[in-house]
Amino acid sequence: MDRYKLIKEVGDGTFGTVWRAINKQSGEVVAIKKLKRKYYSWEECLNLREVKSLRRLNHPNIVKLKEVIRDSDMLHLVFEYMDCNLYQLMKERGKPFSNVEIRNWCFQIFRALAYMHQHGYFHRDLKPENLLVIKNLVKIADFGLAREVHSKPPFTEYVSTRWYRAPEVLLQSSIYSSAVDMWAMGAIMAELFTLRPLFPGLSEADELFKICNVIGSPNRYSWSEGLQLAEAMKYQFPQFAGIPLSVLIPTASKDAIDLISSLCSWDSTKRPSALEVLHHSFFQSCFHIPPSPQLKPEGVYKTPSSGVQRKLEMNHRDCQKDRTIENDVKPYNHQITPRNIKDGSLVRDVHRTSTVIEKLANLKLNSNRGMEEDGKLLYVKSHPHRQPPKNGVWRAHAYNLGRPREVPAAGSYYTRKVVG
Repeated sequence: MDRYKLIKEVGDGTFGTVWRAINKQSGEVVAIKKLKRKYYSWEECLNLREVKSLRRLNHPNIVKLKEVIRDSDMLHLVFEYMDCNLYQLMKERGKPFSNVEIRNWCFQIFRALAYMHQHGYFHRDLKPENLLVIKNLVKIADFGLAREVHSKPPFTEYVSTRWYRAPEVLLQSSIYSSAVDMWAMGAIMAELFTLRPLFPGLSEADELFKICNVIGSPNRYSWSEGLQLAEAMKYQFPQFAGIPLSVLIPTASKDAIDLISSLCSWDSTKRPSALEVLHHSFFQSCFHIPPSPQLKPEGVYKTPSSGVQRKLEMNHRDCQKDRTIENDVKPYNHQITPRNIKDGSLVRDVHRTSTVIEKLANLKLNSNRGMEEDGKLLYVKSHPHRQPPKNGVWRAHAYNLGRPREVPAAGSYYTRKVVG
């Protein structure tokens, strides 16, 4: 911690405090989260959910964990610094945000959620306070409650701030999925339009009352499992027909209303996934933004063109040529004209390719993790899995940090108690 100078405390929660700090060597401004409890081993630090998940997740819309420092049994997490969060922006806002601003913010968040869910994690604590903003860039933060998708239930009953908690969690279901993140995003989207929370319940029972009042009470057709959960805890849903969201959110477009309605569905299986949301008509104008590399569909890796590859392709064409001649079909022969040859480069490439092929053909694998060429042992430099240092400091290396993509910019307020 000697390399950092603490400037100002910017947040205080149940589990720790967040400081704005500066790196004395590089001058970089960072955010340092100092946890309140003590950690007596390095393994205990690295097994924290927040540390484990952020070391594995690398996305332009997920906050970057730069360092993990254990100093005098106190744990410090060093993050990239962000200007503010969405709650602060809404609190200081005098008029509602435009559809364009909300669309661009939410598109970035759903991109991060799609990446996160595909890589086996769901957040469980999405709320405006945990969505950090710098200029027009939004990043998801605070992974203290993050859980692996394939974790074995039962899960923790208390997750997320009450106003953004999914109904299955309010009814104390021990089995839930990444759909809880989608419910939270539906409530956050509505709040961005109105600058007021959609379901501001004062307790779990009042939260369910507020949800029924807005989207209507569930029945055995819309959510039979929910009725069973309510019966198990002897809770009876109040009967409401619901209020059209277009009345509650008059500034939202028709596509936005449709998306919020699907996200705030009683039945978690009827909520769209983050990947499906990205293809919703509300985000149609965002498709010009190039997708994150991590969201590209997996396919066959194309080997870069090299001397060896060109030789293999030439051999493949020769085989096709032989088969074509056997079938008495006249092949098409590409004629090498003088303009195809520039300063004898083609001759040099072919000669170089032949040399590489001959060397590869003479190499033999050796049990000592090496290769032999004409009786000489050529050792191959191995790259073992990088282990965390034992001195209590873990640093994210430069090649692990994705460069954030620039995404085009896209009354009274309820007082809330921030829950850490």
